[in-house]
Amino acid sequence: MLSLITPQTGGQLVVKALLTHGTRTVYCVPGESYLPVLDALYEARDQIRLVVCRQEGGAANMAEAFGKLTGEPGICMVTRGPGASNAAIGLHTAYQDSTPMILLIGQVGSDFVEREAFQEVDYRRMFGQSAKWVAQIDRADRVEEMMSHAFHLATSGRPGPVVLALPEDMLTAQAAPLMLSRYQRVAASPSAAQMAQFQELIVNGKRPLAMLGGSGWTAKACGEMLSWAEKNAVALCTSFRCQDLVPNQHPLYVGHAGIGIAPALAEMIREADPLIAIGPRLGEMTTAGYSLIRAPKPDQRLIHVHAGAEELGRVYQADLMINSGMPEFAEMLSSMPSLPSNLDAKRWAEQGRSQFEADTQPTPTSLSWDLAAVVTMLQAQLGDQTIVANGAGNYTGWVHRYWRYGGFRTQLAPTSGAMGYGVPAAIAAKLEYPDRHVVCFAGDGCFLMTGQEFATAVQYHANVLIFVVNNGMYGTIRMHQEREYPERVWGTDLVNPDFAALARAYGGHGETVRQTAEFLPAVNRAIESQKPAIIELIVDPEQITSRTTIQKIRAKN
Repeated sequence: MLSLITPQTGGQLVVKALLTHGTRTVYCVPGESYLPVLDALYEARDQIRLVVCRQEGGAANMAEAFGKLTGEPGICMVTRGPGASNAAIGLHTAYQDSTPMILLIGQVGSDFVEREAFQEVDYRRMFGQSAKWVAQIDRADRVEEMMSHAFHLATSGRPGPVVLALPEDMLTAQAAPLMLSRYQRVAASPSAAQMAQFQELIVNGKRPLAMLGGSGWTAKACGEMLSWAEKNAVALCTSFRCQDLVPNQHPLYVGHAGIGIAPALAEMIREADPLIAIGPRLGEMTTAGYSLIRAPKPDQRLIHVHAGAEELGRVYQADLMINSGMPEFAEMLSSMPSLPSNLDAKRWAEQGRSQFEADTQPTPTSLSWDLAAVVTMLQAQLGDQTIVANGAGNYTGWVHRYWRYGGFRTQLAPTSGAMGYGVPAAIAAKLEYPDRHVVCFAGDGCFLMTGQEFATAVQYHANVLIFVVNNGMYGTIRMHQEREYPERVWGTDLVNPDFAALARAYGGHGETVRQTAEFLPAVNRAIESQKPAIIELIVDPEQITSRTTIQKIRAKN
């Protein structure tokens, strides 16, 4: 009996799998190695938006930002060899940030493999340590099976990126389509015994501090965590660049454990009893080089909740380790009875909040340029539901210290510390949420890593506001240079273009601001232009961080 099922090409089956699993957007730089997929995307153009980028690093960062924002796998598609190499930075960010992402790479045909054919790379070896799974789909009849595995793996347990290589001959071969369903996220849940032990550790503690972080959160889970903290007067902080998991205006929020941590919060983490880490890996940046929480056995009692069983016990021997997804843990916690009243804990939380308020209050200055005031003015103008993106560099210290994030998914920042993240991340956010304000802060060095994606913003009418903090140097490296080799400045100075003119050349809006008083009028003009905008902020290189100057660093040596 003849089958009535019409065979499809491997390229068509790739797109069919994307549709099956709910893909709405694909970020790419086109390549001849996956033309059959592009052709199949043409047929699906009313269901899947194709965002064509200017460099694969930008495409990968956009996919990562989409995954962060939505919890769905961000899809990036690149060509072999150089294209895959450019995408590596976004893949690394997705791995360290535990972001669901799928990187699809065109590959040489199977008849050319192992000849070092044009742009041939073995991606299993290239990406083996920076992805949850790296595989090659050699047969068209395996496409839907392996794509299904990719979606399940990217979203389950500790989320992360998956890489699939697509040989050219496989993409033109034909196979019968399958009748598969959308992926299901799989996550562990805490046991009743673990929750009872969790309750006991907190009851016996004097100064509980909950640190929220990592990925896999939902708005509901964040709300349940906040309700639990309110019922029990538990102070809340967040791990490195996860500040949007708790509304920063909340009276129980005491700050952010990251680079340039407030000294008072660092002391709270050291004195916590117990420290309740819910979601974060407790990496180097969050722990100040593993000093705030000593490895492998912390000085403070530690409860560690994490979605990946492989992470628990990897660095720290916690008093209680719970393998659980964040929604599953928050739901269990919301049904727990309230803790006995603890006046010491309540006073401690109030003290932490008071210290946070003091540390994040801009200090009046006579200087013509005040980045702290700029950040607070911008938030007052745009509101705390604005999505704020940034890359890496000392300029981020002002954003992380003075911007008060309004809650779930208002922050896009790489815990991997990747420069160039902010611009593509902001564009992805604006395309996903066109009615929300989306801003990007980028250093002059950071911007020029991926600044060409401003053309993508213009092409797709993603009207982002980009603030280029221009101090004429790689500021973070200069800071370390001044500490280790004072007054021997070498290799950190930059000569920059006119960023405002560059914005206009791309077809966007551009302005240059040299003093604080000029800032808000420039922002208003940028918004009124209804174009993607770059506002260049010419700042004093002497103010190297939000807490110190170059002269103060030199004075300590």
